[in-house]
Amino acid sequence: MPLTLNGPRKRATRYLITSISALLPVALGVAILYWQAERSLEQSTAQTAQEAVRQVDLMLDNTALAAQALVPLAGQPCDNGAQLALREQVTRRPFVRATTLSWQKNIYCSSLFGSAYESRVNPDDYVNGRLWLMNGNPVTPDTALLVYRLVEGDKAAFASIDGYHLANVLRLISRYAELILSVGPNWMSDDGKVHQSAAPTFAVAHQHLTSRHYDYSVDAGMPSGEVWRYMQSRYPALFSLLVFFGVLAGVLSHWLQKRSSAPSHELQRALGANEFIPYFQPVVRGDTREWAGCEVLMRWQHPKEGLVRPDLFIPLAEHSGLIVPMTRSLLHQTAAQLAPHASRFSPGFHIGVNITARHCQDLALVEDCRDFLAAFAPGQVTLVLELTERELIKPTDITRRLFDALHELGVMIAIDDFGTGHSSLGYLRNFNVDYLKIDQSFVAMIGADALSRHILDSIIELSAKLDLGIVAEGVETELQCEYLAAQGVDFLQGYLFGRPLPCDEFIKSLASQ
Repeated sequence: MPLTLNGPRKRATRYLITSISALLPVALGVAILYWQAERSLEQSTAQTAQEAVRQVDLMLDNTALAAQALVPLAGQPCDNGAQLALREQVTRRPFVRATTLSWQKNIYCSSLFGSAYESRVNPDDYVNGRLWLMNGNPVTPDTALLVYRLVEGDKAAFASIDGYHLANVLRLISRYAELILSVGPNWMSDDGKVHQSAAPTFAVAHQHLTSRHYDYSVDAGMPSGEVWRYMQSRYPALFSLLVFFGVLAGVLSHWLQKRSSAPSHELQRALGANEFIPYFQPVVRGDTREWAGCEVLMRWQHPKEGLVRPDLFIPLAEHSGLIVPMTRSLLHQTAAQLAPHASRFSPGFHIGVNITARHCQDLALVEDCRDFLAAFAPGQVTLVLELTERELIKPTDITRRLFDALHELGVMIAIDDFGTGHSSLGYLRNFNVDYLKIDQSFVAMIGADALSRHILDSIIELSAKLDLGIVAEGVETELQCEYLAAQGVDFLQGYLFGRPLPCDEFIKSLASQ
C-alpha cells in the first residue's frame, strides 16, 4: 500500500465512497440485465413479426389459389354452376370466407348471395389493385375483412379472409408482444377492428416487417415499462445476486478504507517483515576529501511498490510512534551489515542516524546505542545522533539525563538541517550538541544568492565560536565544495561524493576510495 502525506478521509467521504462502491456493481448489473432484456425482447418481437407474416402469407396463399381458380369464370352467367364453384372454393380453401366474381368492375356473382347482390368495384380501395382491409360488409358490418382481388382484363375474382382469423393470428402468436396488421392506410390489432388513423408506435422493441409476397406489413412491439416487467419475471435470482455483490463490494470498500485510514497497520506489517532497510551516504572531510563516515538513511523496500521514498512514510512513522522501533531495527541492521567490514574504516568512523522527539521521551535510546556500539571494537566507530525538527524536542529532566547518558557512551549529537527550523537556536541553548548540519537549501545558493551565502557564513562563524563541528549537506558541485572547504567546514555530504547506497555497494565504493 503506497502511503501519502494526506490524512485519513473524513467520515462523510468514506461513507460516500462505500455507498458508491455498493451501488456501482448493482447499477452496472441492472444496466447489463436491462440491455440483455431489451435484446431478448427485440429478438422475441422480431420472431413474432416473422411468424405473423408467415401466417398471414399462408392465409393469402389460399385466397390467391381460390381467386386463380375462379377468375376464368368471370363474365360468365351467375348460374348454379358458377355459384357452386364459388362455394366450393370457400369450402375447400382454409380461411377463405367468401368469393365473388366481377365483370368490367361490377360485382355480379357471390358465394353468399348468388346473383342477388351487385356492387360497383372501386380499384382505388385496393393497395396496388390487389389487397383491401375493409371494415366489414353488409352481412357482417364492423368486422374486419381482408379481400384479395385478382384481375385479368375485364375479369376479376375476389376471395376474402374473415377478421376473426386475422385477430386470432395477432392474438395467439405471442404472449408478450402486441401485433398490428397494416394494409395501405388501414390497420387492425387483435381486437378485430379496422382503423384508419395513424398506426401506433410501440415504446419497446418495435419491429416493422413487410411481406415479400403481398402488399401488407406487420408491426410488433411492447408498451412502455415492459422491459422492467420482463426483468422482474425472468431475473429474480439475478437481482438477489446483484444485491449480494453490492453489499459485499460496500463492505470490502469500507474495510479497505479503514485499513488505509490507519496506515500504521501497514507500517507495522512492514516493520515485522524487515522491509525498512538502511542505505548509506558517504560523509567526507572538508580538507582532504577522505571518507570520514556516513549517514544511515531509512528506505522502505515494499514487496509490490518497490523502493518507497522516505518523505512518504517517515512523517507517518513519527506521528504513529513507530519511528522508535523502526530506528531500533535500523541500528541493528546497520551494525550487522557494517561490523564485518569495520577493519576498512578509519579510526572513529562516523555513523550518523536520525532521531526525533519520540526517541527523547525515555532512556531506551541509550540501550539501543549501547547495543549498536557493542558490535564494533572500542574506538572503531563514532555514533552521531542527528536531531530532526519535524517535532519539537522539549528540554525536560528526561531529555537532559538522556543526552548526558549518550555523551558518557561516546555518542555525539548533531542538529540536522540547522538554520531552517524554529528550534535550532533553542537546541543550542538547552542541549549539549557536538555538530551542526547546514541545510542543503543554503548550500544550493552558493554563487547564486548573496543573502543565503551570508546566512551560511554566519552559521559557519557561529559553529567556530561555539567550538562545534560543522557538516554541510547537499553538496553537488565543485564550486560549492571549494567554497565550503575554504570556509573551514569540517565535513561535506552530497551527491558530489556519492548517493545513498545499499550496504554492498557502499562497501565497494569505500574500498575504491
